[in-house]
Amino acid sequence: MKLHAIRSAARRRSGFTLVEMLLVLVILATLAAVVIPKFAGRSRQAKETAAKSQIANLEMAIDSFEVDNGYYPRTLEDLETPPSGNSQDWRGPYLKKGIPLDPWGNGYLYEYPGRRNPAGYDLASNGPDGRSGNEDDIGNWLEDARQRR
Repeated sequence: MKLHAIRSAARRRSGFTLVEMLLVLVILATLAAVVIPKFAGRSRQAKETAAKSQIANLEMAIDSFEVDNGYYPRTLEDLETPPSGNSQDWRGPYLKKGIPLDPWGNGYLYEYPGRRNPAGYDLASNGPDGRSGNEDDIGNWLEDARQRR
């Protein structure tokens, strides 16, 4: 009979108490509150770095077009297909995989002559919010402004 009582007591103690379960949940919530923001920030940072890299690649293609033709392209599409008219010096396509979308799925903005680079061209992504003219825009003029500070 004593053995039966010991087994019954062991069965009652084999589960987790409510306090133990709540303690585990508090620990997990604390860890999630610390870890998740760090990973979320890395995703945005990675997309911004990808946009800067794509802008640099587009700049090289645009500059190559200008060297071959003596003028900057009117649109980014001129990098893929010869522009109408004077296309005898065109040596493209200047982009191997076509014109990319920015990491947020939007097209890059190209303007020649540029407003921010009057002697050249402006090339930009509207950034995460998809709207032009905000501080999250990423363009070929931003690096120059940061270096001057």
